[in-house]
Amino acid sequence: MEAAPEATPVVEDAPASTTPASVHPHLLFWVPALLRLSLVFVAAGVAWWLFGLVAGLSLALLITVALLVVQLSYLHQLGEWLNHPHSSRLPDGWGSWTDVFARLYRLRRDDERHQAELAEWLARFRQAMQLLPEGVAIMDDVLFLEWCNPTAERHLGLTLEKDKGRRVTNLIRHPDFIDYIILGRYEQPLTLAIRNRKLVVQVIPFENRRQILVTHDATETERIEAMRRDFIANASHELRTPLTVIVGFLEIAMADPGMDEKTRVAHLKLMTEQGQRMQRLIEDMLTLSRLESSEYPLKRERVDVHALVEQVAEDARALSGGRHEIEFSVEGPDVMGSLDELRSAFGNLATNAVRYTPEGGRILLSWTRGPNDLRFAVADTGIGIDEQHIARLTERFYRVDKSRSRETQGTGLGLAIVKHVLLRHGGKLAIRSEAGKGSVFTASLPNTSLPG
Repeated sequence: MEAAPEATPVVEDAPASTTPASVHPHLLFWVPALLRLSLVFVAAGVAWWLFGLVAGLSLALLITVALLVVQLSYLHQLGEWLNHPHSSRLPDGWGSWTDVFARLYRLRRDDERHQAELAEWLARFRQAMQLLPEGVAIMDDVLFLEWCNPTAERHLGLTLEKDKGRRVTNLIRHPDFIDYIILGRYEQPLTLAIRNRKLVVQVIPFENRRQILVTHDATETERIEAMRRDFIANASHELRTPLTVIVGFLEIAMADPGMDEKTRVAHLKLMTEQGQRMQRLIEDMLTLSRLESSEYPLKRERVDVHALVEQVAEDARALSGGRHEIEFSVEGPDVMGSLDELRSAFGNLATNAVRYTPEGGRILLSWTRGPNDLRFAVADTGIGIDEQHIARLTERFYRVDKSRSRETQGTGLGLAIVKHVLLRHGGKLAIRSEAGKGSVFTASLPNTSLPG
C-alpha cells in the first residue's frame, strides 16, 4: 500500500538545495515515482497470490486510479494557484509535489522581493524627478503623455491627473513646438516663449516606444544676460561722455597753445569735474562688484548707529551747502553689521535726497525700531517719483529723468548699491513717493540689536 502523506516542509527556512552535485535532479524526481510503482506491483502480486488473478488486477487498478486522482487533485490546486499567484500560501503536497511546491514558493518569495525592490527604486526615481529643477515628461511613441514631474506641469501648464493619456501636441498648442515635434529634428533644443517664461525644450527618444520631453526655464538666465548687456552698454555710455569732454578739451588745448588764461581755467575745471564723475562711476562699479562677489563675505561688527547717522547727516549738509534743512533722529539700538557698507547705503539714500530736493526743502534722517525690524528712513520734500518708475529704481543706471540726473552728477548706481548692501544684511528697501510731494526711502534691517 501507499505510504502515508508526508508533511509539507517549512520552506522559508529550507536550504536552497541539499542535492549532491553529482546527482542529476531528474533522477531524484523519478526515484520516488518508481518506488511507488514498485509498491503497486508488489501489492498486486500479493493479492494475486492470495486471492487470484482477478483480485490482483483489481487491486492494481484501484491503487492506480487512486494515485491518478491524487495527482489530478494536485494539478487542479496548482492550476488554481497559478490563476491567483498572490494568494496567501501554496497548496500542501507530498512526494514529488513537496519539492515542486517548495520551489514555486521560493520563486514567489524571490519575485515578491524583486517587486518590492523595484517599487522602492521607482518611488526613489519619482521623488528625484519631482525635486529636479528641470521639467521631465515621458511620452509614448505617438506622443501620449504617460508621466510628468511638477516642474513640467508648471512650465507647460499640464496637470498629470487630468492630462495623462492625452496627446502632448493637443496640450501644448505653440506653433513652434508642434513644428519641432512633427519635423522630429531633436538634435538641437527648441527655445519657446510660453506662459510668460522662456523655455528651452528638447525631446530625447529612448527605448523603442518612449520619448522624454525635457524643459529648462531660461527666464532668469535671459534676464541676467539682458542686465549684463544693459550694464555694459550703460557703463560704456556713462564713461564715454566724460572721456569725450576731456579728450575734446585736450585737443583744443593742443591746437591752440596761446589760449587765454580764463578759457584755459574754465576748460581745466570742466575736465576736472568730468574726471571726478568718471572716478565716482568707477568706484561705484567696483563697490557693486565687491558686494555681489562671494570672495568678500560680510564681516559683522558692532555699529554705533548714532555716530553713523550723525556722520551721514553731516555729509549731506556739506553736499547741500546750506540749501536744505537737514535733521536727524536716532531712537533705535546699535546693530551688528558692516560699518563701511551701511555707511555707503545710508549715505547714498541721503545724497539722493539732497540731489532731488529743490532749494529750501526739508530732509529728515531717522533710525527707529519697527515691530519686527530696525529702520533707517530718509524723508524729503523733493520732486517725488511717479509710481510707474518705483519698481525699477534699484536697477543699474535706471534714470527717471536723464537730463535731471546729468545735472545732479549722479552715477545711476546708488540705489543698486543700497539694495545689495541690504540683501547682504538680510534687509530690504521700501520706497514710498508721490510726484511733486516728496519721497520716503526706508532701509529695513533684521532686529539684531545689542544690549546697552
